[in-house]
Amino acid sequence: MAFTLVLLLIGALLVVVIVFNAMQQQKERAEAVRRTELTRQRSIMEETEEVLSNTGMFPCSPNVSLVLYRRIRDAAVQALQLVPPQQRGDYERRILDLDSLISTQQSSGASIPSLESFKLPDNDRQILTLVQTLKKLRAIVRDEHNKGKLDPTVFANEEGRINNLQLRINVESMLSRARSSCYMKQYGSSRQMVTKALSTLNAIKAQTPNDPFIGKKVEEAKLLLDEINSAVKTNAPAAATTKKEENDIDVIFQPKKKW
Repeated sequence: MAFTLVLLLIGALLVVVIVFNAMQQQKERAEAVRRTELTRQRSIMEETEEVLSNTGMFPCSPNVSLVLYRRIRDAAVQALQLVPPQQRGDYERRILDLDSLISTQQSSGASIPSLESFKLPDNDRQILTLVQTLKKLRAIVRDEHNKGKLDPTVFANEEGRINNLQLRINVESMLSRARSSCYMKQYGSSRQMVTKALSTLNAIKAQTPNDPFIGKKVEEAKLLLDEINSAVKTNAPAAATTKKEENDIDVIFQPKKKW
């Protein structure tokens, strides 16, 4: 009887240990999932805030600002459910600030700025930051649209603006490098970049023939190409003369033939 009781106690103890271990493992898994999701929401907030801070580098639509504010707010609301109690106050204040910003943005009635006011930064690092910002912005706009949080018409308009800005940056950058190469008399590289810019512009012009930027840059690229071709012709005779003079000097100083 005593032996049976001991076996029952041992069995009960084993069951308790197994149940405790299972509960502990489940708790650890839940904690790991919580930390992973909290890290993800914080990353969304940080990336979106970085994009928002760089929107001053280009003509940013009020619709894009709203998308970014709402995305940060949604991530903050999700994070609020996951952070420890002592950190919740910070997130609650952040959400209130975002609600105020969103309300102000919605009631401001700001017009969409024209892309004609856009100018490419002079600094290469700023250009790189701008390119990266537009790439991230496009991904954000598409993600919000896929979630059903962005009106299809607004999505189409804003993606078109982003594409247009990326085109302008690409063309402006190619023409700028072409001018630099021409100034350094690297005419082959300069002509290659201008030709590439013209090909890009002509391809887009076929789709949007009334875009004033395209027409302006096509004329600008053609003028630059004419300038390059003229410089090549101007420098070609000088190069030939120099070569002839070198050949004449070689003839004078070459070994005399014995007859």
